[in-house]
Amino acid sequence: MEEIKVKTCLSSYRANSSWFGHHYNLNIYKGCSHGCIYCDSRSDCYRIENFDVVRGKENALLILEKELKSRRKKGVIGSGAMSDPYNPQERIYQLTRQSLQLIDRYRFGISLTTKSSLIERDLDLLVQIKKHSAVLVLMTITTAQDELASIIEPGASKTSQRFETLRKFADAGIPTGILMMPILPFINDNEENIINILHQAKQSGVRSVYPAFGVTLRQNQRDYYYQQLDRHFPGLKQKYIQTFGERYICDSPHAHRLSQLFQRECDHLKIMTKMSDIIADYQSGYGDEQLKLF
Repeated sequence: MEEIKVKTCLSSYRANSSWFGHHYNLNIYKGCSHGCIYCDSRSDCYRIENFDVVRGKENALLILEKELKSRRKKGVIGSGAMSDPYNPQERIYQLTRQSLQLIDRYRFGISLTTKSSLIERDLDLLVQIKKHSAVLVLMTITTAQDELASIIEPGASKTSQRFETLRKFADAGIPTGILMMPILPFINDNEENIINILHQAKQSGVRSVYPAFGVTLRQNQRDYYYQQLDRHFPGLKQKYIQTFGERYICDSPHAHRLSQLFQRECDHLKIMTKMSDIIADYQSGYGDEQLKLF
């Protein structure tokens, strides 16, 4: 695996993060090979060339340990925002697993976002971290159908496998949630899909679901997305152009109706949807400072 030189792995401390209460961000890899057709990380603004090629960060573990030692404030480290921490290269290099070992050693919390069932390998470490800090496992699920997932997220685990992974973590007492995003206009923005995801989430012991009924498109990301629409959904690109033009935020035409349906179903199934509730739930008991924030 190619390595890139970096000076830091861990972001600066943030006291009031509104995104799942993360105090720090960690991306141990750069790039991702899951091939999701909609991935925002392809955008030019992130300056990631050859995004589908996964690269490690040179001396990443040494740098991370140094940063964890020097941080005066403990907190929850979020990983998975820019590249999936459980890409296929992780089976070989285990940079994510070794990062978790360091996070456990220095008593930080962890919130992981992934589309890969490889995370099951690290269940033991996450159970150990939960003994002293907050832990959250988030699985991105955009469609209840394995067949559609294989088209829009070709390198990721099957949807059915992701639900099974969530069940295993829930059974082990680890708080779990679903990022139900993006819900792609004219592809998976239908009531049946939303209901099926929510009911399977409940069956899998998922505590929360956080949605986005649309997709963002910009720069290089838009070009790649449209190429994939031409390949897998002939004629749909033109519908996007006619509907959204060059708009950055491309909300589903059914967003309002789907949002109402989503909230009704979640209320009925007792699934959390408010970010403040999700943070308070998984960080419950995690130090007076964290509790005061929310």
